[in-house]
Amino acid sequence: MDNTTEGRWDSLPLKLNDGILQTLHELKFTHMTPVQAACIPLFMSNKDVAAEAVTGSGKTLAFVIPIVELLLKREEKLKKMQVGALVVTPTRELALQISEVMEHFLHKFPQFTQILLIGGTNPIDDVEKFKDQGANIVIATPGRLEDMFRRKADGLDLAGAVRSLDVLVLDEADRLLDMGFETSLNTILGHLPKQRRTGLFSATQTQELEKLVRAGLRNPVRITVKEKGVAATASQKTPSRLSNYYTICRSEDKFNNLVAFLRQHKHEKNLVFFSTCACVEYYGRALETLVKKVTVHCIHGKMKNKRNKIFADFRALKSGILVCTDVMARGIDIPEVNWVLQYDPPSSASAFVHRCGRTARIGNQGNALVFLLPMEESYVKFLAINQKCPLQKMLLTGDVVDVLPKVKAMALADRAMFDRGMRAFVSFVQAYAKHECSLIFRIKDLDFAALARGFALLRLPKMPELRGKTLPGFPATTVDTDTIRYKDKHREKQRQKMLAELREKDDTPFPKKNFIKNKAWSKQKTRKERKKKRSAKRKHNEDSDVDDEDMKELLNDTRILKKLKRGQISEEDFEKQITSGTKSKHKTEGPPLDGSGEEEDV
Repeated sequence: MDNTTEGRWDSLPLKLNDGILQTLHELKFTHMTPVQAACIPLFMSNKDVAAEAVTGSGKTLAFVIPIVELLLKREEKLKKMQVGALVVTPTRELALQISEVMEHFLHKFPQFTQILLIGGTNPIDDVEKFKDQGANIVIATPGRLEDMFRRKADGLDLAGAVRSLDVLVLDEADRLLDMGFETSLNTILGHLPKQRRTGLFSATQTQELEKLVRAGLRNPVRITVKEKGVAATASQKTPSRLSNYYTICRSEDKFNNLVAFLRQHKHEKNLVFFSTCACVEYYGRALETLVKKVTVHCIHGKMKNKRNKIFADFRALKSGILVCTDVMARGIDIPEVNWVLQYDPPSSASAFVHRCGRTARIGNQGNALVFLLPMEESYVKFLAINQKCPLQKMLLTGDVVDVLPKVKAMALADRAMFDRGMRAFVSFVQAYAKHECSLIFRIKDLDFAALARGFALLRLPKMPELRGKTLPGFPATTVDTDTIRYKDKHREKQRQKMLAELREKDDTPFPKKNFIKNKAWSKQKTRKERKKKRSAKRKHNEDSDVDDEDMKELLNDTRILKKLKRGQISEEDFEKQITSGTKSKHKTEGPPLDGSGEEEDV
């Protein structure tokens, strides 16, 4: 293998263990890469290391070898339940890959055991495995590792096990923070001893360096490994053997161009990146049908248990297509990837670099191509300045066939495909609206009609971004989309049952209400209630024959009666007070006219 080399392994200032040298020979790693030559001596000399190097430069060996060496040199040998090294990485695929590399070296050192703690498996199984086999080296994703620290009730005291920790490695360290693992990391770091060696490894470390230093380094040696032949000021972030291209095509031609390209390169290993999980599901199914005699795999973040197997299967292939989201963009080492195709530009410029880095690894040749719309061409200049990542224009040649009618036919034949297309369109528009580089990727510049044609939609979905818009450029299908059936008979039966229930609800008559035009119903109700209350009050006042004076007298008599009952006054006092109250009333009113109390006629 033609490696970018920096001397042989025996040229290191500190001699490596014979077992490690033998494993390197078996793996055919005859020479060190620059990042390995820089990091290994420092790490082995008990220094904290913060390393930035282009993706695919061999960072994994730069910490795996020092971990084994430091554990071998321990004065007190590790017991079964003592953890000496911990590697934390953002994705389960990357953790799996590091575990495989570590396993190669541990064959020569059976006294050490390792455990892989990642999502997608039952946590209780991990607890039982740890208790049965123990672990001196733990390779984990943050979420599962944090969960394991809470498993004391299940018999696992991980906090006690890590007291013997010598080495902590945070791989793709900036990504750990970007993905929202900061809280989990702080929890994990709180359990670890302060006296340890810490290594941070990433491809774009300088942009998040201060956050990373706070993660627990003590006066770290900062290492930046640049590509040979690149000026110190340029800081190129992609491998020098990577050929980076872009092509310009309209929304409605984009998928046709992708299919034509994949048909021309069907005997190679290709990664195709999309912006959302829904787009992976939709276009992945379409590519399975349209690109014949090629193995097509799909992988995205919402897959739980399947991801590990799909990743392993694709790694083993000689040729094939992996349709994926950015879950595969960081640190993943897939052998012999020929082309990285970015159908949708990623949401951040740094993710662009990491996607490209899935090819041209460890000195190999590789190619990357991004598909851009005409209005997005200024992104090329932005990448050259912002990410030091120059791109060359590629004109796609060969026969480009219109495959969109076939995709529409797939949607008409199976409602599941129709649903996937609608979800993919909605998710793409929402992701586009949140793009980090919003000056270039502006949702108001999108031609929704052309975009919908490019997605091979039968009709437009109902979504806020399309509200109030008329799109004459999009010819909706004449087919009633409600009549499209699921191929899965059980799903179709459930759908029909749900439709019947909805129809039954629609047939139920509702009581008719007379609303005043141009008035909100809530206002009508309030006004009506106010009117009703006023009318009732007026009627009450008109009908009442008890005046205010009589009411006062009645209340006074009640108070006197209560005093009598409590024994506060005697019956004689009661009679006096009642009588005096009546007399005072008559004095105020004056004597009655004519004994009957009626006025005498004059």
